[in-house]
Amino acid sequence: MYQHGLLRPLKTSELSDGTLRYLLLVAALLSPRPPALMILNEPETSLHPDLLPPLARLIAQASKRSQAVVVSHATALVTALGADPDCTQIVLEKQLGETVVRDGTPPAWNWPSR
Repeated sequence: MYQHGLLRPLKTSELSDGTLRYLLLVAALLSPRPPALMILNEPETSLHPDLLPPLARLIAQASKRSQAVVVSHATALVTALGADPDCTQIVLEKQLGETVVRDGTPPAWNWPSR
């Protein structure tokens, strides 16, 4: 990877966890053969907060070709995803030790066939 101002490319071992994670997410989300279902569990982990809106745009773009389910606690990512009109937000909360959908309406899952 080339960095402006450096005289040599950076090796993979020199990249931060966040940079590596972001590059892997970009590769998965821009795949030429996306899976029917893509689940991203807390993709914001180790990422710089400035990368969350671009990540949300990539997820929204990928969701046009594949069903994407994102589990996140990052308000900035959830807000950025919510800006896409095709994005559906499902808020979960704990009630008496059970995880339930906040408004009580179960999500309409679209599970791909095997």
